[in-house]
Amino acid sequence: MEKIVHWMIDMPERLSAVFAWLPPLFARLVVGWVFLWTGWAKLNNLPQMIQNFTEWGIPFPAFTTPFVSGVEFLGGLLLLLGLFTRLAAAPLVVVMIVAIISAKWGQVDSLETLLGFEEVAYMALFGWLAVAGPGAVSLDALLQRRYGDARPMRT
Repeated sequence: MEKIVHWMIDMPERLSAVFAWLPPLFARLVVGWVFLWTGWAKLNNLPQMIQNFTEWGIPFPAFTTPFVSGVEFLGGLLLLLGLFTRLAAAPLVVVMIVAIISAKWGQVDSLETLLGFEEVAYMALFGWLAVAGPGAVSLDALLQRRYGDARPMRT
């Protein structure tokens, strides 16, 4: 059993450590790009988006629409840069929860349906980034190395 653990778990873990910087970078670039542009599109089409928010039953649509659009745009930009990543990702988790409840909940007939929504995948990535952080290739890591405490950033 010891040899199996060594060959099947320990060795792949050591080999993959070389690429530990890549998954958080890739995740940030993908969701950052998507939300930068969806936020921008909403901000540039506020009257229609306010109407959509109203139809979805989101409270105070005249306030929440520009607020959520700004969170998506600014959050996407910050994720792209890897700047204040945890602070940017956390509100985006909330935005995805509200999006599911307000716009998709009527379509949920099973766990399979719920987990198939792209909003759930985004929520999972945002949650992971909020907890795990931006990784070594980020402005957060650079700033932390320069100005942060002596503990190394976890990836």
